[in-house]
Amino acid sequence: MMGKISRQMLSLYAACSTFIVVLLTLFSYFHSIKQKNWMLELIQRKVFYIPLIFHMILISLLVGLSTFLLVSIVQKAQYGRIEEKLRLLARGSYESPAISKSVPHASNDQYIGEVDQDILKIRTKLLEMSKELQLLNSRPQIMDGETKEEILEAERHRLARELHDSVSQQLFAAMMMLSALNEQAQRSETPELFRKQLVTVTDIINASQSEMRALLLHLRPVSLEGKSLRKGIEQLLRELQTKIKIELTWDVEDVRLNNSIEDHLFRIVQELLSNTLRHAKAKELEVYLHQVDKNVLLRLVDDGVGFDMNEQDNKAGSYGLKNIRERVAGMGGIVKIISFKGQGTSVEIKVPVIKEDITSDQSNVSG
Repeated sequence: MMGKISRQMLSLYAACSTFIVVLLTLFSYFHSIKQKNWMLELIQRKVFYIPLIFHMILISLLVGLSTFLLVSIVQKAQYGRIEEKLRLLARGSYESPAISKSVPHASNDQYIGEVDQDILKIRTKLLEMSKELQLLNSRPQIMDGETKEEILEAERHRLARELHDSVSQQLFAAMMMLSALNEQAQRSETPELFRKQLVTVTDIINASQSEMRALLLHLRPVSLEGKSLRKGIEQLLRELQTKIKIELTWDVEDVRLNNSIEDHLFRIVQELLSNTLRHAKAKELEVYLHQVDKNVLLRLVDDGVGFDMNEQDNKAGSYGLKNIRERVAGMGGIVKIISFKGQGTSVEIKVPVIKEDITSDQSNVSG
């Protein structure tokens, strides 16, 4: 009942009740000593030069204030734990022990207990939804006799092969020709303006080659091909070091997950690396993968150009981030992106490791 009454109203009730009790007590006293003008006596009689009636009001206000502070402390202790549980749910930490702990409350105050039970029910439903999403994502989607993954992989192979055999080779040939022209321009008396134009064209082709490498990385096969997630990510990063001038740091834990979840996380790493190489213009990149409690935490941090979070929908890399959000949502996880212009970008992904049996939580809720 206390939870449904505001602290202000409860304090007002306490102050009024105190005033009435004190007033009745003094009335009984004046009646026992045959004092008829007791109301006038309350005004005229003084204690420490202050009329007695003001002492009554002050005592009532102090009782009301004490009640307000006491109720505030009790409610803060109760609602603080509820707020903590809601924050854990919002962050995707469904398996955190703090959610299972019941919030203490008075036996005559069922409101807090009901809210606490509702939070446990929400947690159980979120666990069930995450498990169902992961199961649905792990099932192959058949289209014209082929799975969706097979169709996408074949198309990626075709695009990567055509880009490598045509555009990539032509860019390489153009770069070699420009190198020869640059050497000839250095030996001969070529005008300075012409030299600068050659340098500009060389820089453009260099940037195009880097873009092509990032595209080819993006179009690589999705499957880990029997490797663990750790080995797949490390192989991807080592290969990247040989092709792109960027300082890489990684700390990848050997986590064991469902095959489809590992494939999704591997594909997300590919997508994030592609976005970083194509749009961030970063010099340093850090990759972390750890299992924390009952969650897998993937984090990529770069020192690139960053972007304005409010304007991201209009940026070139927004499509890739949208795909990542959809993939993570399909695994029942959450994505947290922090970026500022000129200060780099941090992408943190948390995916719950769902147990097969979550019915035990249901029995705790019903109990």
